[in-house]
Amino acid sequence: MERAGFYNRVLGDLLDEGLVRRDMSVLVVAGGPADRDAFHSLGFGDVRISNVDEEVAPETLAPYDWAYQDAESLSYEDGAFDLTVVSAGLHHCRSPHRALLELYRVARVAAIALESRDSALMRLAVRLGVVDEYELAAVAAHGLRSGGVANTSTPNYVYRWTEREVEKTLASFAPHARHRIRFFREFELPETLVEADRGARAGLLRLAGPVVTYMSPRSREARMRSPCLRTRNLAPAARAISSPPCPRRVR
Repeated sequence: MERAGFYNRVLGDLLDEGLVRRDMSVLVVAGGPADRDAFHSLGFGDVRISNVDEEVAPETLAPYDWAYQDAESLSYEDGAFDLTVVSAGLHHCRSPHRALLELYRVARVAAIALESRDSALMRLAVRLGVVDEYELAAVAAHGLRSGGVANTSTPNYVYRWTEREVEKTLASFAPHARHRIRFFREFELPETLVEADRGARAGLLRLAGPVVTYMSPRSREARMRSPCLRTRNLAPAARAISSPPCPRRVR
């Protein structure tokens, strides 16, 4: 699974830089087995994985806890967790911005989000049909019953972010804090996708690059790395935001 490698590298880099620690309390939203595997492989102990799938079997996420939580309206108090995380889940929300700010709100130290990066090349790829505008594959993979927007059977629009959009979203929500955001990029192309399409589209895919943002609330630092391609979608960008005291949840 291509996204797993990207996910692990982002967390590994943040660990190496001392920006996150293995003993931190972690909340994952829109999570599942891929999140469990990433955190478990890196030795994190206190992790709660949440989503809006009422049919999930909590034991499948062991050794971590599971909770039913809507990413756009988390039930937790401000700063309830040291670290909050979402991987390729914001674009399944009806309001990706609101979900990002909920992650920010309940994070005491940092919030990390992996999502797809918007760009002129990405928009061209969508127009040419190289990547998806609406995520039909996710709904098909769930038997046409779920996997779309808010985990319904309606295919979600694949919302992609720009660096400036992240900056403005945070500044609007927390104008009392000055945010210093650093962006990093790396390219990770799923060979399964290229092998399935060896023509002109494959060449275009090799040119397209992803993004991750790390936003940590205390230092107000955000890092962006390029996300990887998933099915026919250029996937995750990770943001980590350090958090000073922030306003109450957005309503």
